[in-house]
Amino acid sequence: MTDLNKKTPAPAAAGSDGSGSEPLLKVDGLVKHFPITKGVLKRKVGAVQAVDGLTFDVRPGETLGVVGESGCGKSTMGRLVTRLLEPTGGKVEFQGRDITHMSAGRLRPMRRDIQMIFQDPYGSLNPRHTVGGIVGTPFRLQGVKPEGGVKAEVQRLLELVGLNPEHYNRYPHEFSGGQRQRIGIARALALKPKLVVADEPVSALDVSIQAQVVNLLDDLQEELGLTYMIIAHDLSVIRHVSDRIAVMYLGKIVELADRKSLYEAPMHPYTNALMSAVPVPDPRRRGAKSERILLKGDVPSPISPPSGCRFHTRCWKATQICKTTEPPLLQLKTGHQVACHHPENGEDQAPGDAPLVADVITVKSAGTAEPASASEAGKASEPAAASEAGKASEPAAASEGPEKSSGPAPDSDGKGASAPSTGAEDKAKE
Repeated sequence: MTDLNKKTPAPAAAGSDGSGSEPLLKVDGLVKHFPITKGVLKRKVGAVQAVDGLTFDVRPGETLGVVGESGCGKSTMGRLVTRLLEPTGGKVEFQGRDITHMSAGRLRPMRRDIQMIFQDPYGSLNPRHTVGGIVGTPFRLQGVKPEGGVKAEVQRLLELVGLNPEHYNRYPHEFSGGQRQRIGIARALALKPKLVVADEPVSALDVSIQAQVVNLLDDLQEELGLTYMIIAHDLSVIRHVSDRIAVMYLGKIVELADRKSLYEAPMHPYTNALMSAVPVPDPRRRGAKSERILLKGDVPSPISPPSGCRFHTRCWKATQICKTTEPPLLQLKTGHQVACHHPENGEDQAPGDAPLVADVITVKSAGTAEPASASEAGKASEPAAASEAGKASEPAAASEGPEKSSGPAPDSDGKGASAPSTGAEDKAKE
């Protein structure tokens, strides 16, 4: 609890424009598209838009948490920041220097200041090398000679991350998944970097060990003056370690705010849906029905993302402007940036716009709407039958088409009783 209180003042200075220290990392319009080729000539037929226009900064000493669904581009963003991938567009600055398209030779001296903890501990360690060789490789590549020798420093790092110094001569296959991740953490901290990008650093660890590793990262940050960018799915972990949090959806940042503002009053509907899925460990609320937002459908394909706001196909507040116009990432509150035309806890950016006719979300609450819908179905069937009986055969034949289709076309028909009868029969079947 003391760590959380110490980190509370940091977001205000980091999130305010023009105040505080210069950003350690500055990203402007970062884009990464993976080409899709076809045929013998490898002609480009499309592209996977993994990251599409990210703009943010990370200030010295803070921890930026990144959350989002699988496939939204979080890991790709981390690899772009560390220049393990070549960006398609945009700009990446580290300590005021543009490293977007810097060559490998010029980038090598800067590698000691930017390190990464990979998500997969199995694929990030060479099975043919011992632990001593893996953790000691950064010293050899950078030409750094630590005091007391490389072996003594590697053993100190192993002990620092919770492993025994006697593991120096063992191979990666002799360790569990959590121990392999600790080896990766020790390798990333070998050269005392200034920025550490951690891609799911505790996902491979047991729940009882996660807290130890998270506290270890906090202690190392205070001791070595590290700056973290932590990518994770666990919202409780992100809340504990982060000063500011960025929420990503389909390659874009939809909300960026400090920890307190984001968890107390999320402004983007997608963030609100994520927060509703977090279980509350309170015994006093056992058996109580809490409002849960269930998003229907899967995340759209990054090969052909939706037009306008990329979340409008699953958003319950979507209107016509959401389908046609992409919302910019604007600062609606102090240190709180949101990309939404209809934010949750803020002023509506497009009031009075016509809503989209689509049932894309289900909200579970204390009340049940199924009996009401069933009764409405019974009432709507009688006028529908009466109106169809009084009409000619041609309108009756026209009403058979929408009954067979599953699209939203019947809702757009404002005349006749065929549309109400179709919706009533669907609800009665459910």
